Amino acid sequence: MQYMANTLENHWMPFTNNRDFKENPRIVVRGEGVYLTDHMGGKVLDGSSGLFCCPLGHGRSEIAEAVYKQLLENDYAPSFQLATPGSFELAQKLTRITPDPINHVFFVNSGSESIDTALKIAMAYHRACGEAQRTRFVSRERAYHGVNIGGTSLSGMVKNRETFTGVLPNIVCMRHTWLEENVFSRGQPESGAELADDLARFCETYGGSTIAAVFVEPIAGSTGVLVPPKGYLERLRKICDDHGILLVFDEVICGFGRLGGPFASQVFDVTPDIMTMAKALTNGCQPMGAVAVRDEIYETITSAAPENSIEFFHGYTYSGHPTACAAGIATQDIYTNENMFERAADLADYFLDGMYDLQDMDCIKDIRGFGLLCAVELKPKGAPGALGTQIQKDLFWNGLHVKFTGESGIVAPPFISEKSHIDEMIDKLRMTLSTI
Repeated sequence: MQYMANTLENHWMPFTNNRDFKENPRIVVRGEGVYLTDHMGGKVLDGSSGLFCCPLGHGRSEIAEAVYKQLLENDYAPSFQLATPGSFELAQKLTRITPDPINHVFFVNSGSESIDTALKIAMAYHRACGEAQRTRFVSRERAYHGVNIGGTSLSGMVKNRETFTGVLPNIVCMRHTWLEENVFSRGQPESGAELADDLARFCETYGGSTIAAVFVEPIAGSTGVLVPPKGYLERLRKICDDHGILLVFDEVICGFGRLGGPFASQVFDVTPDIMTMAKALTNGCQPMGAVAVRDEIYETITSAAPENSIEFFHGYTYSGHPTACAAGIATQDIYTNENMFERAADLADYFLDGMYDLQDMDCIKDIRGFGLLCAVELKPKGAPGALGTQIQKDLFWNGLHVKFTGESGIVAPPFISEKSHIDEMIDKLRMTLSTI
């Protein structure tokens, strides 16, 4: 099927060069298993699991049937002073795989909403503790925490922030964890744990008692897979404990088996106070996110409110939407019944072997990977991001979808991939990159 530019003009596309795209569109009309089909009938291997949200592959009938059944049974009911059964069932399933004592879940509709919700939870918790002076937040350079106003304020990626004025001015950023001496490190780099001491310096400079929370992606995903140095996350946890600061892990990309365990917190053996999640929560089949918190946080906020009153003045029309919950429940059941986290862990070495075999190519500046998540960073050529944008397009027409941020291509294969699919990804990457 051909699409003319004037038939596409009414849709203002997100994070897209609209003018360029509409001249030569790349439109996906079907997804099945690990493959997509474009509007010209081409077959495209999904090398980034959509936007890291479809690890079970596309076209899962179990999820579609669960959503269909739910729509016929109860398509919607408010979640303010009412509830539907699925939200409680899904919360129970999630807290079986979150680390103890993280046993309470607040449902939202996206990763961006989960971040803004976590910000509010942190403020509400400290206020309930009698520490309302904790109004400062700490993020990191090259951080991505969604695009709502709170997440934009936390952003360490300048293009996501420079046009907008955040409403959370008390934010300071630690240095990112990419170091020249760690190039082509596989897994956790050896150098860089001391970068966590930026947080200690902020405590000395601003007063630890003024900081509400520290937001970190265990692996900084969207900026190009910055894997934490050995000892780095542990050091952050210790500094937070020493100063009464909440540690928030943004698990939107890392969660649900991507690193070989339920969440990065278990893989790296560092338990945060709050976890945000989305994407693979429903295998991308319905918009949904969630915030999971330690028991103490939930109990402190709810206990501080007067009897018969709302404890937390926050929520969304679609929080815990029945069809999103149905998709989430079906997705979690597949993870369990098909041992998907274990399958991802078993495939990781083969995948990383193939990715790191590309390091002989002159156009590659660095490769960083852990589990089924890896970035290939290209040497810049021309304006920032221009090369990455062109390679992403070239890859698509060569039959491979890979998400690029700047010059970093982020590869995150579906868990259902076979070794032959990994080989195909590597071959298409090598073939396309050889044209640079």
